[in-house]
Amino acid sequence: MSWRPPQWRPEPSDRFYRFIVRTGLALRWLFQIRVLVTGREHLPQPGPSDDLPNAPRRGSSRQVVPGQGAVVAVTHFGYLDFAFAEMLLWWHNRAQMRFLITQGAADHWFAGPAVSAAGHVVVGYGSGAHAYDAAVTRLLAGEYIAILPEAGVSRSFTVRECKTGAVRMAAEAGVPIIPVSIWGAHRLMTRHHGFSPRRAWRAPVRIHVGEPILPGSLPDPAQDAQPATAQLARTLQHGIDVGMADLPLHPAPGAWWMPAGLGGGAPTEEERRRLDEADGPRRAGARRR
Repeated sequence: MSWRPPQWRPEPSDRFYRFIVRTGLALRWLFQIRVLVTGREHLPQPGPSDDLPNAPRRGSSRQVVPGQGAVVAVTHFGYLDFAFAEMLLWWHNRAQMRFLITQGAADHWFAGPAVSAAGHVVVGYGSGAHAYDAAVTRLLAGEYIAILPEAGVSRSFTVRECKTGAVRMAAEAGVPIIPVSIWGAHRLMTRHHGFSPRRAWRAPVRIHVGEPILPGSLPDPAQDAQPATAQLARTLQHGIDVGMADLPLHPAPGAWWMPAGLGGGAPTEEERRRLDEADGPRRAGARRR
């Protein structure tokens, strides 16, 4: 039987979260990555926490206020998309976003303590019902829950079919969905393309915040969530199209990081579906082969 290090899981810490975010900001400065944002007007308005007697001191994180939660739906083309979404909300109102993290990452000896200290929601290997309930509870409390609705990296670099979890959570908690499309971060690191300092140096990353999907337009959680989920996917793809249109970088013909439909070297949709099927089903906490 192999030895495993003890499972240490610290309590969520505002100080640790700020340390992680500031580390990311420092790396962005080190590589001079250019982050270009459009659609900021669609982000949640800062709450009245500055007027409250127990408001947090300057430099600390956003105060969580019941009724001011949101689901932040983020595209997933690369392994650093989440970091740029997190950076965006931190710039906006110092929000701590709680991501849905797989059990495999939470069990990792190195990543596990960081997942716990950052206060993320862990999706178990089973149905994920416990994580769903925990996420809804946090949304009702006023937190931001970040979801990658594609449930895995899209190899075609177009938004693929989304899972219904984002819509169902937002509908049940009565909060908006904020669509965040990120284009260019996949050039830094994604499947079969590890991190390259050369590619990262002064690399442009485009973030587009789409128009929120408001609670009044969402279905009853017990009803079919597919139409609203399809709308979310279309909104996310529109944000990607906006980002591609004015990214200050001209790809060479056949560039691996461009979609096949635009002359790039990424897999076509048919190839992407075949590769996804070979990986196995996308379900909450599923182990990928």
